[in-house]
Amino acid sequence: MQKAGLSELTVFVAIAHQGSFSAAARHLGVSPSALSHALRALEARLGVRLFNRTTRSVALTEAGERFLRRVGPAIADLDEAVSEASSTRDRPSGVVRISASESAAKPLVRSVLPDFLARYPDIHVEIVVDTRLVDIVADGFDAGIRVLQDVPRDMIAVRFGQDMRFVAVASPEYLRQHPAPQAPHDLAQHRCIRFRFESGALYRWDLERRGKSASIDVDGPMTLGNLNLMIEAALNGIGIAWVPDYVAAEHILSGRLVPLLADWSPSFPGLCLYYPANRHPPTALRLFAQAVRDWAENNANVAPSARRKR
Repeated sequence: MQKAGLSELTVFVAIAHQGSFSAAARHLGVSPSALSHALRALEARLGVRLFNRTTRSVALTEAGERFLRRVGPAIADLDEAVSEASSTRDRPSGVVRISASESAAKPLVRSVLPDFLARYPDIHVEIVVDTRLVDIVADGFDAGIRVLQDVPRDMIAVRFGQDMRFVAVASPEYLRQHPAPQAPHDLAQHRCIRFRFESGALYRWDLERRGKSASIDVDGPMTLGNLNLMIEAALNGIGIAWVPDYVAAEHILSGRLVPLLADWSPSFPGLCLYYPANRHPPTALRLFAQAVRDWAENNANVAPSARRKR
């Protein structure tokens, strides 16, 4: 069997990561027909179908998923080797591809990326917004942003936020029509704004006070999959939202939202950037992680980094 070429493997990884032939062709700067030809040649050499293709969608087959898990990291390492070889000391380049929820990425977009991208104009940062806890290695990401308790083991975690709490919040308008809940069981009488993960699971409200806990499957008129939309719904009087405190902080300070059941709000370690500990980080990722560490040390008073252990 003739060996697959690097260009064909690059085409395969690009289609898998971009999710379509047209997007992969734009990403690689080739025509869709050339890309399709390269993929057909690769599948012929391997003797397996790597994608299920329709007129509207492209999805990896089981064989394609296994192949991507092996080939994806190798292609990423080759790209980084080329980037390091072509970069000068003062002009590092490369791409940092990050998986994050929208609210988790926002602090870095506001406070780290403006200076970082100005300092390193040849580095490109791509943030893919997703509420799922993806496998960043298998899905072709360099790093992820999540709360510390959701970071997989054996990852380097760079903390950039203080410990966080979930808080129940509602607008003054809502509270004028509904008495504020005094205990978790009172939530059964309220209109609550629910959160659904992309997996389909509904998020339960886990409240805790002085060793006592309550896990409540609330009910209400609206279910959303985005924390910022939950804040908008609460601001407009639709109901009570259960959200991380950093998402609601500015609205609480302005009086547009009122915190409820404050004694029942549990705290836990906050946000972090994380990436594999068992691989040499690409130059662009290493510089970005250091920028996050520096900002965290100057602003957050938290332990800036740690290796998660088994």
